[in-house]
This record gives sequence, C-alpha cells and structure tokens, in this order.
Amino acid sequence: MKTTAPATALAEFMPYQLSVTSNAVSGRIALEYRNRFGLSIPEWRVMAVLGDSGMLTQRDLTRMTLMDKVAVNRACKTLEERALATRLPNEQDGRSHLVELTEAGCRMHSEIMPLAVEMEGRIFSGLTAEERQLFRDLLKKVRNQVGDLEKVADANGSFGVQ
Repeated sequence: MKTTAPATALAEFMPYQLSVTSNAVSGRIALEYRNRFGLSIPEWRVMAVLGDSGMLTQRDLTRMTLMDKVAVNRACKTLEERALATRLPNEQDGRSHLVELTEAGCRMHSEIMPLAVEMEGRIFSGLTAEERQLFRDLLKKVRNQVGDLEKVADANGSFGVQ
C-alpha cells in the first residue's frame, strides 16, 4: 500500500537535522577520546562538565548534560572505578552525592580538551569565523526557545500549546 508523503520530509525537519548532525559531530570527536582515553560519550560529557563547573551532584549533571539519569549514574560509577572522579557525601542533601574530578581526572580532562577543540576546528573549518559565531548564536537562541516552551508546558500542564 502506498502512503502519502508527509507535509515535511524528514530530511527537511530541523529537529531531525539537529539530532543527526549532533550525533555525527559527537561521534567523530568521541572516536578520538575513546581510542586514546577509553572514554564513552557519557563519561566524557560528565568529565567535561565537571572540568568546567567543579563539584556537582548527579542531578546537576543530568540537568546540565540533558542525559538520562541512568546514563549519568553509569558514567559517574565508571569514572569513579577508574579513579578519574570521586563521589563524596552531600552534607546539604543526605540522599545525593557530590561528584568531582580527581587529580588524574583533571589531568585527563586537560589532555582531552585541546584535542576536542582541535577536532571542533577541523569539523567547522568550512565556516568562516563569523559563520561559526552566528551558528553558536542561533543554537543558543533555539536552546532558549526550547527552555521557554518547557516553562509554558510546566505552567499549563501541557506541551506548551495554548
């Protein structure tokens, strides 16, 4: 049975394009730090956020990385097993732990970041400096719009449709 084509082809659907592009970029960079450092994408994301922000709870890491809490928990456990991160009791909330990079984790982070930045440069080398900045600005604008829609959805108990 033949179906009618959707109003918007998947290839033209921007959320799909964002997802596929994000996966391609993350996957390419991840290949480098998986081969060199034995890290998965979730492990590196947790390390990257901890390297930028310092000690955080797993709930904070989940919120900041937009990863599933199970993936964050697994990444934290693996990093702890490899002595790259440590979990400490959270005195403000006895139900959670604070996670921070160890000295070894900080050293690895300082080795990976230049590699990630170099890969970013290669991936986006086809764009001018102005185009890169415009792209960053547009991505931020889209992310903010999603946040605004989430606030409306929370307020209305819906998907943001009024």
